[in-house]
Amino acid sequence: MVLTRSQEAVLESKSRMSENGNRQASQDSSPAVTVSSEHKMLYIIFISLVIDLLGFTLILPLLPSLLDYYGTHGQDSLYHTLKTSVHGFRELVGAPDTPRWNSVLFGGLIGSLFSLLQFLASPVLGATSDVYGRKPVLILSMLGIAASYALWAVSHNFTLFVITRIIGGISKGNVSISTAVVADILPQEKRGKGMALIGIAFSIGFVFGPIIGAIFSRYAREHEGQFYVVPALFALFLALLDIVFLMTFFKETLPENKRAQSIATGWQKKAYLINPVSLFRFSSVTNLAPSSLDSVRRIGTVYFLYLFTYSGLEFTLTFLTHHRLQYDSMQQGKMFFFIGLIMALVQGGYVRRIAAGKELKIAKQGIVILVPAFILMGFSGTATFIYISLILFSFASATVVPCLTTMISQHGGEDQKGTILGVFRSLGALARSLGPIVASTVYWSCGAEVCYISGGVSLILPFLLMRQIKSHQD
Repeated sequence: MVLTRSQEAVLESKSRMSENGNRQASQDSSPAVTVSSEHKMLYIIFISLVIDLLGFTLILPLLPSLLDYYGTHGQDSLYHTLKTSVHGFRELVGAPDTPRWNSVLFGGLIGSLFSLLQFLASPVLGATSDVYGRKPVLILSMLGIAASYALWAVSHNFTLFVITRIIGGISKGNVSISTAVVADILPQEKRGKGMALIGIAFSIGFVFGPIIGAIFSRYAREHEGQFYVVPALFALFLALLDIVFLMTFFKETLPENKRAQSIATGWQKKAYLINPVSLFRFSSVTNLAPSSLDSVRRIGTVYFLYLFTYSGLEFTLTFLTHHRLQYDSMQQGKMFFFIGLIMALVQGGYVRRIAAGKELKIAKQGIVILVPAFILMGFSGTATFIYISLILFSFASATVVPCLTTMISQHGGEDQKGTILGVFRSLGALARSLGPIVASTVYWSCGAEVCYISGGVSLILPFLLMRQIKSHQD
C-alpha cells in the first residue's frame, strides 16, 4: 500500500528532468525520436505505466489473507525458521503465537525487503539504461516483473512467495527508467506535462488496481480455487501485455551519442543515492549557499521522518482492518478506492490552489492532522471511526509530500536541482524500506493501539523540526 507513490513519481520525474536538462539542450540535433513523435512516446510510456501499476497493486488488499494462508497451509522451513528466530522475543513481550499475529510481522519483513531491493536496484538499472538505452533495460525490468507474477501464481508455500517479492523488488526499476524517458523526449518547458502524466498513471493504478485484485480474489474463492491464483495470473497477463506493447510501439529515446561511455562510471555517479550518510548530508550537492544547504538538509530530514512513520502505519492498515474488523479482500479494495477518491478531491480542489510561499504552513497542517488520524485508528473498533480517520489520513497524504517537494525544489540553481531532488527522492525510498518492518514489529509485539498511538505521537518530531525551517519567501 503506497498511496503517495504518485507524488513520489512526480518527484522522481523532476529529478531526472533537471539532471538531463543541460545535456539535452546541447545535443538536440540528433534526437532518437522526432519532435512530431514525442507526444506519441509520452502517451506510450503513460499507458505502459498504467498497465504495470494495475498489476503491481493487485496484491495490496490480498496481503493479509495471503500471509494468513501461508501461516495455516503453506508453512515451510523458512516460515518455521522465522518463527523460531523470534520465539524468545515473543515470550519476552507476550505476543501470541498464532498465524494471524505472525502475518503482521512477516508482512512487514516482506514489505521492507521489497522496498529495500527497489531502493538499491533502481539507481543501478537507471545507470545501466544510460549506457545501453532505455528500451532494452525497460523490457528487461518488465521480464523480471512478469517472472515474479508467474512464480506468485504457483507459490503454494511461504518461501516461494518471498522469492516472488525478491524478484519483483529487484526488477522494479521500470518507473525510474520511465521518468528518464520523459526527460529524454520533452524540452524543459514541456516537462510539466510529462510529470503530470506519470502522477496520473500512479493515481489510476493505486485507485483501481486493488479493487480489481479483490474482485478476482472473490471470483477464485467462489469457484473453489486458490484465491491468489487468478489475481496472480491476471497480473502476469498485464505484465506480458506491457512487454508486447513496449516491444511493438516504444522507440528508443536515448541516442547513442548521448549515452554514458562506461557502466562503471554511471554506477559510481549513482552510488551517492544508496549511501545513507551521504543522503542525509546531501553530500553530492556542491556550491550551495550554507543557509540554503542547511534548509535542504532540514527538509530532507523532515521528509524521511514523516515518510518513515507514514509508510509503516500505512502498511499495517490492511492488517488492522483485517484483524479488528474482519475485512476481506473486497472490503480492503473498497477502502483503497475511498482513500484514493478523497486524495484526488483534495489534490484537485485544494492542493493545486495553494499560494506560493504557503507550502510550509500547509505541510505543518497536514502533519498535525495526521496525528489524531493515527491515534483514532489505534482505538477504532468500528468501520465508522476507521473511515473518519481515513478522511484525515487522506487529507494529509494529499498535502504533505507535494508541499515538501515544492519547498526543496526552490533551492539551488538549475544545474543543482536534479541532484537535490534525486537525493530527496532516495531519502523517501530509504524511509519506505525501513518503515514497514519497524511498524509491523511494534504492532506484533505491543498491539495495534501502541503501534498507532506511538506512531501518531512520533510525528511531533518532524513537526518541531519544521518550525526551524524558514519559508522560501521569508
